[in-house]
Amino acid sequence: MAPTSEIPGNQPTVSFAVVPVLDLKDGGVVHARAGKQAHAGKRADYRPIATPFGPPHDAPAIARALLGITFSPVLYIADLDSILGRGNNFELVRALADAVPETDLWIDAGFSNLDDCAFWLPLGATLVVGSETIGSLEDWKAMCGNFGRNLVLSLDFDEQGLRGPKELMSQPDLWPERVILMSLGRVGTETGPDLDLLGKAIASAGDRHVYVAGGIATKDDVATVMEAGAHGVLVATALHSGAIGQKEIAALWGGRRS
Repeated sequence: MAPTSEIPGNQPTVSFAVVPVLDLKDGGVVHARAGKQAHAGKRADYRPIATPFGPPHDAPAIARALLGITFSPVLYIADLDSILGRGNNFELVRALADAVPETDLWIDAGFSNLDDCAFWLPLGATLVVGSETIGSLEDWKAMCGNFGRNLVLSLDFDEQGLRGPKELMSQPDLWPERVILMSLGRVGTETGPDLDLLGKAIASAGDRHVYVAGGIATKDDVATVMEAGAHGVLVATALHSGAIGQKEIAALWGGRRS
């Protein structure tokens, strides 16, 4: 089943999610403001976030605010320290799980094999496996065989194409029920989503649920992605800047694009 969100005020329940993203580093919330910083080699350059939703050291407050704006049943958390191989923010993620107990946490922590996944499973979260960190196609198949429905596959793209095993794009039968199209070069840029990539993925996805990440700048971007057949978008910059807020999301779900 697709995630659903209920808009306050007796609005209809819809099968589309505007998923807020939290990037964690050094025990706080950080943010990328340029596409170059979105690449794996630049994640160490992310800086503490400047947001009206709380100080960077108070991740639970920021998370609650973002979920209140988006009505999302999902919170996406990227542990940049874990992705960079220099420790992790496990205890902070545990605190987030306690702060938003009704929310499905999607955790991206640089998973490459079964052992990486097993470390995070006690949190009861959904694990996001990025194609750029998958050790091999055999590792991916092993993760699917063991953790199946607890996994989301993030297909990570840069200017050269898919990062990771190329079969993951050419063989959609390898996809789990939920797939993210992650345009790394667009993260933090607000330049709009990659609609060509989305069209190709939707054509191949069958009944799988496709989410879009990278470049979402306006409610029109969200509407375009929704109308193309995706099940959700991952958003950070546009939420913190106020370009997309509660009013804009509610209007989209009401079918209005003014």
